Amino acid sequence: MPTREDIPSVEVPKEIRLFRTSLIATVTMMVSYETNIDHYSTISILSQCWDGFVNVLLAKHTPSAKLVAIKRYNMDKLKEDSYLVEHEIILTRQLQHPNIIKYFSSFVNGPEVCVISPLMAFGSCKDLLDTHHFSQGLPENAITLILKDVLEGLDYIHRKGIIHRAIRASHILISRKGNACLSGLRYACPIIEQGKWQKQIHTFPINVSKNLNWLSPEVLEQNLLGYNEKSDIYSVGVVLCELANGSEPFAGMATTLMLVEKVRGAAPQLLDCSTISRNENNELNGFSHNQANRRFSEGLHQLTALCLQREPLCRPTAAQLCNHSYLKVSRRGLYLPDLLKPVLPLSDRVAHNTDDLANLDTIHKMSNLDLFTCEWDF
Repeated sequence: MPTREDIPSVEVPKEIRLFRTSLIATVTMMVSYETNIDHYSTISILSQCWDGFVNVLLAKHTPSAKLVAIKRYNMDKLKEDSYLVEHEIILTRQLQHPNIIKYFSSFVNGPEVCVISPLMAFGSCKDLLDTHHFSQGLPENAITLILKDVLEGLDYIHRKGIIHRAIRASHILISRKGNACLSGLRYACPIIEQGKWQKQIHTFPINVSKNLNWLSPEVLEQNLLGYNEKSDIYSVGVVLCELANGSEPFAGMATTLMLVEKVRGAAPQLLDCSTISRNENNELNGFSHNQANRRFSEGLHQLTALCLQREPLCRPTAAQLCNHSYLKVSRRGLYLPDLLKPVLPLSDRVAHNTDDLANLDTIHKMSNLDLFTCEWDF
């Protein structure tokens, strides 16, 4: 009897993968996700974001017994940012693509707005980097599979006339089957104005202090030249460095210095034996031996450098990147969940953890207190 290892791997064409994903989405949409909080049973807390005013919960949709994620926005606390919630919900529900997060339903429950979405069982790429196993970056093959999905989703929203403006590891979610989806569309803006495609945009995104390290130089400059969808490509380059190195580029750098460095053309890079140098005492100057001894492929280095070009005209489009020779190399048999082991999907880690449930009421009560809190970002 042949084993699974004896069967040759066959790369599934992109068209078939998209059809399968679309079919699964269609079947899922046949389930009616009611706009009634009583039809959802909370299992565990996944995370908090937006300074603790938003709770992300793992829940079971009791009529269908399907696991979902519920985002609960405390609108009383969000105050002037509440319009961003409305913008994100409306825009996300208008988009239909396997690499864009889907919202099943949204409704008001007292002072909260609740959004029901699929459970992305591996969480965000930032969650993966925060684990002990990937604190110095993801394997290159995992980065490549995630990048393919991100570019497919980005190409879709660009063709729809939308600039994302907040591409970062925490806004890339991974499903149980390894499908990567873009989220965080509350900062997105249209390229089309009064029916005309604008060559340049001049509006600066509001309340983006946490996104500054990923924004392109032309967005940060806020000059008369403006910016376009190529600004998202720069952010993709920063995310590639983030996923490869395990840390946020420009982290710990003063905002003014970061802006000056970007405008001058300085850009982050992938950390490996080709980019890390030792001093005269053969010391690594803060880098780890793992980083100094590994080697990323020349193709990944080249693609990252293309995204991080100082001049927007020199950067490729998302569609061009999808057809880049590096991404056209056959990677038969690669399955993202296998590459992420020993990390387990969220549903396996927390579905039976009742300790979080005991603290759920406490968290809701604490969120209603006007206390000084640290800024958490998920």
